[in-house]
Amino acid sequence: MYICHKKSDMNLETTKLELVKLIISIDNPSVIERLLTTLKSGKEDFWLELSEQEKHEIELGIQQLDSGQRISFGDFIEKASK
Repeated sequence: MYICHKKSDMNLETTKLELVKLIISIDNPSVIERLLTTLKSGKEDFWLELSEQEKHEIELGIQQLDSGQRISFGDFIEKASK
């Protein structure tokens, strides 16, 4: 049962990385805004389930993106895999 759970976690992490890759490649501000609105709508319980550190990291990431601080997807993957 643990192996199955681990595989599920691996699929979730892979899916998250694919999602991040897609989001990073979006250059249209209106698409980003619609995506953000969609993710926030009806997901209040998701936000409430996050730890304070997770919330802080997400907010920091949004602030960095808003201020133009970005890295390439390849650099992100390299950093995340360490």
